[in-house]
Amino acid sequence: MKSRSTTHAWITRPTPKPHAALRLFCFPYAGGGSAIFHHWGDELPDGIEVCAVKLPGRESRMSEPPLARVAPLVHALAEGLLPYLDRPFAFFGHSLGGLVSFELVHELLRQQRPTPVHLLVSAVRAPHLPTVGPDIHNLPTPAFIERLRDFQGTPEAILNHPVMMDILLPALRADFAISETYTHSVKAPLTCPITVFCGLQDAIVSAGALLAWQSYTRNTFTMHPIAGGHFFINQARAEVLEKVMQTLTPHLPQTRSASGGSSSGEAGP
Repeated sequence: MKSRSTTHAWITRPTPKPHAALRLFCFPYAGGGSAIFHHWGDELPDGIEVCAVKLPGRESRMSEPPLARVAPLVHALAEGLLPYLDRPFAFFGHSLGGLVSFELVHELLRQQRPTPVHLLVSAVRAPHLPTVGPDIHNLPTPAFIERLRDFQGTPEAILNHPVMMDILLPALRADFAISETYTHSVKAPLTCPITVFCGLQDAIVSAGALLAWQSYTRNTFTMHPIAGGHFFINQARAEVLEKVMQTLTPHLPQTRSASGGSSSGEAGP
């Protein structure tokens, strides 16, 4: 019998696993919410507890103003997630979520707090690479909605629903503002491994932009090509979760080698 979902201001755990050896914090793409990862905990091993991140301005936090810059967001996240950093954990972020999770690792390092054993990023350019195309976060509403339609990440029924769009627009604009105002600062490579996921038909982020993440770790680097466009984590969820499981299993106690090291990765398209 499944456990009831438990929530915290910053996370939801749809499938609570109080004895899990590792927590996987999942960060949504622009305009997305924790619901994207609702079934992940059911499909990952008992040793991995999924903690889906809930950002201000959406879902149960709709009454809170969304944060439109990365620095205040990761500072707030570092405080909000702290009670859940009492055991090994990893980060998974798709698109904007990948950028936020990367900056959060460095915020945790700055505060001398626990850091993830593995960083998994999906469909997001390496931090030093500029955004492609003009900024859209401050466009007039009709033009902004048309650009959202081009990204094909928001259902047409919602785009054509004025009341629903009025509710969603503040968070959407804030999320795009985070990405479009982001300025990369040079940081030392991370000591944890990095694994990236690449949509083979992604028209927004190229394989080369994902391969560039290799320089951000002193540890192993792995790149997984997945069939699909920019939002392949929805259409190819089973394959993504299989790769996530393969990536995180070496960090679980029963599969760790005698030397305590994790499995090696390989770079590739």
